[in-house]
Amino acid sequence: MSTKPSPAPVKSRPAISRRAFLATSAAAGGALVVGLTLHGRFHHPTSDASQDPFNAWIHIHPDGQIQLVLNKSEMGQGVFTALPMILAEEAGIDFSRITVIQADNADGTGGSGSVWEGYKPLRQAGAQVRETMIAAAARRWRVPASECRAHDSQVTHAVSGRTLSYAALVQDARRIPLPDANTLPLKDPKEFTLLGRSIPHLDIPDKVKGAARFGLDVRLPGMVYAVVAQCPYFRGELLHFNAAKAKAIPGVLDVFDIPTDPDSANKNTREVAVVATNTWAAIQGRDALAAEWKPGQYHDESTESLTTQLRAGLDAQEYWNSTNTTLNPDIVPAAKRIESVYEFPFLAHATMEPMNITASLQNGRGEIWSPTQAGAETQETAAKMLGIDKSAVTVHVTFMGGGFGRRFGVPFNHQVLQIARRIQRPVQLVWTREDDFMHDRYRPACMHRLRAGIDRQGNLVSWTDRIVDTTIIGQDDPKQAQSYELGGALDQPYPAQYFRISYVPVDSGATRGAWRGVEISFNVFSVECFIDEVAHLAQQDPYLFRRRLLENAAAHPVAPRSNFDGTLADPVRMIHMLDLATEKAGWGKPLGPNRGRGISCFFSKTSYLAQVAEVTVKKGNIHVDRVVTVVDPGRVINMNGIRAQIEGAVLMGLSATLKERITVKDGMIQQQNFNSYDLLRMPDAPQLETFLVEGGRPPGGIGEPPLALIGPSVGNAIFAATGKRLRRLPFQLDEVSS
Repeated sequence: MSTKPSPAPVKSRPAISRRAFLATSAAAGGALVVGLTLHGRFHHPTSDASQDPFNAWIHIHPDGQIQLVLNKSEMGQGVFTALPMILAEEAGIDFSRITVIQADNADGTGGSGSVWEGYKPLRQAGAQVRETMIAAAARRWRVPASECRAHDSQVTHAVSGRTLSYAALVQDARRIPLPDANTLPLKDPKEFTLLGRSIPHLDIPDKVKGAARFGLDVRLPGMVYAVVAQCPYFRGELLHFNAAKAKAIPGVLDVFDIPTDPDSANKNTREVAVVATNTWAAIQGRDALAAEWKPGQYHDESTESLTTQLRAGLDAQEYWNSTNTTLNPDIVPAAKRIESVYEFPFLAHATMEPMNITASLQNGRGEIWSPTQAGAETQETAAKMLGIDKSAVTVHVTFMGGGFGRRFGVPFNHQVLQIARRIQRPVQLVWTREDDFMHDRYRPACMHRLRAGIDRQGNLVSWTDRIVDTTIIGQDDPKQAQSYELGGALDQPYPAQYFRISYVPVDSGATRGAWRGVEISFNVFSVECFIDEVAHLAQQDPYLFRRRLLENAAAHPVAPRSNFDGTLADPVRMIHMLDLATEKAGWGKPLGPNRGRGISCFFSKTSYLAQVAEVTVKKGNIHVDRVVTVVDPGRVINMNGIRAQIEGAVLMGLSATLKERITVKDGMIQQQNFNSYDLLRMPDAPQLETFLVEGGRPPGGIGEPPLALIGPSVGNAIFAATGKRLRRLPFQLDEVSS
């Protein structure tokens, strides 16, 4: 790894729109512009910027400045830094010269996919820049291009020692056709001088100084503010509200009802918009509405009734299954058998910045400012609602104070558009913290029932997993759930001669959505805790038991499971992760009374992970003392960024493991703010030790996978410390075993 000091942070300018930037840069006369998509199409862009087929743009100017116009949303995960690093490395660009421009209408950002998907296209585009600059210099000098090298935004002729800056070559480079990106050679990773280093995040200085613009910072001339009174009951109806009382509040400008879902056939579900000169007046106006609501079809739903439904689903007719046998794995001959049920509650996203969005509709055009993970989807939603062409809608994507899958635009997109259409003024819609807790898109509630049989040597003879949940993506059509809900369960790495996994969806009035890691947050917990239980049944050490099963998988590869065409973990890589985690954690060394170690491992988004947690359980309290995580993420882009992602995910997962829970009573969410929704606090944070092993592969996804490990690591450590197996989240030591 290079010992060269990191370059100074580069100023990011998210306030500049891509379209405006393209126009001004073209007028400035003379940038080399390269457009790229994540699907491998590379071209000189057309002059019509409105017909934008690209995910990103690269601009190199005659003054030496270099811009990357980025079609991803920055929500603290570091893409503003990592993606430009990839480009700069391959293009031979001086990283301190790069400025990042946030694209309008930014593409969907989530699923740990930004670096994973963008790595090769950005490298190929960088190679185009590099080779075009080399070609321009070689023509100027009349020497073979093979004698020239690019580095630090300049080209050097190896024989004569002459150099030319990229800035000096821009005009010549613009006249050279771009080479085919798919045929260009890419740099040998051994030559990397930037990737793998710890680079400060480019957006941090402006955030520390308060100069960065988040959604709540947007201010427009003549802008007003709005809040919406939403039905507290699942799918309930508005009966009455007192608009006069609300309008009597100083600053309130208008009060009117809007459809809860403009696309729904049921127009009886409505809510009330309150518009005012400031947010506080709007909130006070809403409080004065005296709105009355009628409970909906889920009026009797409660956490207890939902638990009953989930438990009934364990023995209900399965909706979908995957198996490698025509036999019932639960009754094939086995020396010993075990069964366990794991339970998971709804969870809120609890982002620090509440939901907000600003819209202005004028002259047949729509302009939106949103801290969104899906700018393009917001653009399409607005065009459809307003009955205008998509090209007439611009979504300015701002920084956001936390995403985690919450900021995909529902339902605040359609709320602000209905309000803006009515009042014909720029309007900023703000959700209070109570709004967000009571109308979140919750992580699903779920149950797993796992059964396993082992032979006399402790080998897995059979494995069955019945998953019952309030489906995420399939809440309107459960058919969609069959592949989306099963990550971390269907692709678990442990070989069993007879394997079967089945799925049953359960209905709920609570709206569900993507929550960091989505299904892996409960599926991996179930698998990794249960494999510990199987190890205990076999009277074997949990680490060595896993290792032996994976050795068997390496020696006798398992055929792809029925209905499953994904990639199973490479057992050799997984063994290496387990070995390293136990070595770093001192597995087997005595810890003393009331203390225990637990282990887990996982493969996702082409990244391999293993973890050991140490806990102390004393006087009815659980404290996680130390967490050792080892990760093979493939190529490391930004050492600083990847550590932050891993450790942030571990802490968020630990919060869900020990603290967080959304409950339901009488068809309503009970938690309304942080006073009733507990989160991990700083005194609860363990010592974190993170070790990275670069596996010589392209980078994998990293934002979500580490979250899945901490729950089972801690659960298994609690068992080691106490002999008590906790199977319900969040952990409670007085839990009654099911």
